[in-house]
Amino acid sequence: MNKPSIPKGTRDFGPVEMAKRNYIFNTIREVYALYGFQQIETPAMETLQTLMGKYGEEGDKLLFKVLNSGDCLSKCSDEELLARNPLHLASKMCEKGLRYDLTVPFARYVVMHREELQLPFKRYQIQPVWRADRPQKGRYREFYQCDADVVGSDSLLNEVELMQIVDEVFSRFGIRVQIKINNRKILSGIAEVIGAADKIVDITVAIDKLDKIGIDNVNQELREDGLTEEQIQKLQPIIMLSGTNDEKLATIADVLASSETGMRGVEETRAILSPLTSHLSPLRNEIQLDLTLARGLNYYTGAIFEVKALDVQIGSITGGGRYDNLTGIFGMPGLSGVGISFGADRIYDVLNQLDLYPKDSVTSTQVLFINFGDKETAYCLPILNKVRAQGIRAEIFPDSAKMKKQMSYANAKQIPFVVLAGENEINAGKVTLKNMETGEQQLLTPDELASAIA
Repeated sequence: MNKPSIPKGTRDFGPVEMAKRNYIFNTIREVYALYGFQQIETPAMETLQTLMGKYGEEGDKLLFKVLNSGDCLSKCSDEELLARNPLHLASKMCEKGLRYDLTVPFARYVVMHREELQLPFKRYQIQPVWRADRPQKGRYREFYQCDADVVGSDSLLNEVELMQIVDEVFSRFGIRVQIKINNRKILSGIAEVIGAADKIVDITVAIDKLDKIGIDNVNQELREDGLTEEQIQKLQPIIMLSGTNDEKLATIADVLASSETGMRGVEETRAILSPLTSHLSPLRNEIQLDLTLARGLNYYTGAIFEVKALDVQIGSITGGGRYDNLTGIFGMPGLSGVGISFGADRIYDVLNQLDLYPKDSVTSTQVLFINFGDKETAYCLPILNKVRAQGIRAEIFPDSAKMKKQMSYANAKQIPFVVLAGENEINAGKVTLKNMETGEQQLLTPDELASAIA
């Protein structure tokens, strides 16, 4: 018989993995709620009309499309079938697709519910997304995103609070991180000042290699990218940028003095960093201005953020930024927003590598009642109800199996305590509580049980 399997790029999560994942989701959820964000959910499927054309040509290819129910070929002629054009056939056979991210469904939600929404609207969403990508290490076809966005407000206080959220979440996890911040307007200003608007990605990629290859090789790479000697000369203070965030901003402001856009970027960055690095709202983790940060340049219009774990070699574990026109793709222009997304799968890997899960987050049952038979079970059931009523996670072994089997079950599930109630305990109106780690046993009344376990 063929063993069943699951599609490539998807995963099963067992009880221990789920306990760990829920710890991650619940922590993020609690912090989002602390800052006034409200949860929404959108369907796994969206119409292809909503999804297509929003992620570029590559993204369109990575959309999982859902065949129409019933006769999905009814709208296709024989000629079309013989032509075997996959994109054209999909447009005839499929009206729906699995969501590719949470941003486009969110934009659709805002446009559809515009009349009911109180602006600014602070929403968070923790749901799976699907991409028909080639699966590889750390890249899955089904994975979770944990997004939070504020739409309908241009205030930089939103950026400040999102950085506080990042800081709070990772402090709760015990993960030391570095938060990197940049601004799209600064990058545009640099390109404007040196007259190379189309080269901004090449410039950031080259600057990023400074530590690895040194200034001469960075300049050589810029030459190969087509920059003139004069442009490279103008870039030198930017490439060699160092010092505190304030010192870096002062250097950038000198270089960008003639660019209105660039200076706006400097002012915005200063306004975000100032409260976060002063006594007003100091962060526990370091926040650093990093000009090489150039994520989602065709999407973000203001501040951009990325978070790196300091004690583990792994890519970015959180990212985000300010965008100008979330809902313009659906014909409702001018709604600005700023958002972040936590990479739950990468955070899961980091917490595993550093062994940072609190013990109680992965322990499910706290106490197992041993089953000695019908009479003993009848004695234990009211006590079991009592400890559950006090918030203790408890279970009773369903069969009166051999003691060894029941103890093995407790060990396999890493249950820290077992309760034994035989004839002696029943006669005394008590139970024996055994600590599975130390082997220590106590004779207790049912009333004393919960506090001994907790």
